[in-house]
Amino acid sequence: MKPHLRQCWCIPPEHSAQFVAAMEDVLDVYCRPYDPARPVVCMDETCKQLVAEVRPAIAAAPGRPERYDEADYPEAEVVVVVMDNLNTHGPASLYEAFEPAEARRLAERLEIHHTPKHGSWLNIAEIELGVLSRQCLDRRMDRIETVQADCSAWDQQRNGQQKGVDWRFTTADARIKLKRLYPQIQL
Repeated sequence: MKPHLRQCWCIPPEHSAQFVAAMEDVLDVYCRPYDPARPVVCMDETCKQLVAEVRPAIAAAPGRPERYDEADYPEAEVVVVVMDNLNTHGPASLYEAFEPAEARRLAERLEIHHTPKHGSWLNIAEIELGVLSRQCLDRRMDRIETVQADCSAWDQQRNGQQKGVDWRFTTADARIKLKRLYPQIQL
C-alpha cells in the first residue's frame, strides 16, 4: 500500500525545509533492513468514545495511570521509534513517569524519529489505526470490555493473515513526486 499523499498540499512554503528533513529521516528509517537488535516501532494514538444510551455522567476519580517499562523487546540494543511531534512524545515524558535513573535508562534505549508537522501519513501506525477504525471500531460500543475483545480479535486475525503496510515510498520517490515541497536553493 502506498501512503496517501493528499495531506502534503497544506504545508506552508516557509516550513518546507523542516518538513522534508523530517520526512527524509523517517523514510530512511523505513528503508533500513530488518534488524532484531534495532526493531522499528511506529506509534500513534486515536480518540474513541464509549457511546451507549444517555445516562448521568460519573465524575472522574483523581489518580495516575499505571506505568510500566516496554517489555516487548528485552533483547534489543535500541528500539527505533517513529511517532508524531505531540508534546508528550519525547524523553521528557519518561522523566514525568519514572525516577530519573530509570527514565535515563529507558531514554538511552530509544532512537526517536518524529514525523513532520502535516506528515502524519508518514507514520505506519496511523495507517494501521485507520484500518482498525474502519474494520473494527466503526460502530457504537458501550463497554471497554467490548472494545478490548473486538480489537484483540481483529489484531489476531490481521496478524494471522500477515497483513500490514507494504511501505514502498522512498526518499528518491519523495524528491521526484514531492519536488514542490523542497526549498529552491538560490545560487
